[in-house]
Amino acid sequence: MTPDEREGLQAHEQDLRVFTGVEAWVFDLDNTLYPPSSDLFSQIDVRISDYIARHLGLSAEDARLKQKAFYRDYGTTLRGLMIEHDIEPDAFLEYVHDIDYSPVAPNPALGRAIARLPGRKYIFTNGDRPHAERTAARLGIAEHFDDIFDIVAAGLLPKPNLETYNLFIEKTGVSPVRAAMFEDLSRNLAVPHGLGMRSVLLVPEGTRAVFREEWELEGRNAPHVDFVTDDLTGFLNAVLGAINA
Repeated sequence: MTPDEREGLQAHEQDLRVFTGVEAWVFDLDNTLYPPSSDLFSQIDVRISDYIARHLGLSAEDARLKQKAFYRDYGTTLRGLMIEHDIEPDAFLEYVHDIDYSPVAPNPALGRAIARLPGRKYIFTNGDRPHAERTAARLGIAEHFDDIFDIVAAGLLPKPNLETYNLFIEKTGVSPVRAAMFEDLSRNLAVPHGLGMRSVLLVPEGTRAVFREEWELEGRNAPHVDFVTDDLTGFLNAVLGAINA
């Protein structure tokens, strides 16, 4: 990590005691609960491109461009395929998540930190529940979460749409002003921050190297980002220290 990037991690540091009173801890899944260096999402990324190439009859290069355009414009590639090509979502989700989960290493330290957080804990993902369950099981943290709010529960409307966050709040009963959200995409924190959640952006080392677009790496200094960290476990332990002091 360069000195400028390291400086960026400090750009939004505030008093961690602002997490006092948080009763709901909401975590994105991919590249948040596990690092990009696990090389898990890259497998999904490749399978999405392959799905597009086969179903739309495109070359690998054109499929890749179509995939990234859908992801940028619609929040998920699936949403773009549904709107523009009437793709059946269940078959897509099953295909793209048929991957090898062994690269995800157990993270008992993260599990201990999550377990100590006061209140309820949720996984809020644009992926599907089976993928979240398999990933959390590999990490060894599944038992620490009260529920998983996936793309199916969201009616296939992904983050960062306001309606998706409102549906999450409606289904879970989470009070936004007593919640914190952790994400690896800055744009997915704009709405929850506006609703009153504390917002934390994960920018672990190695992010640029694993299938990330320039726009995905932007926004660490955005006003809707309260905190930036490259170490989720360390950050959670620091929060625990602050609120239990």
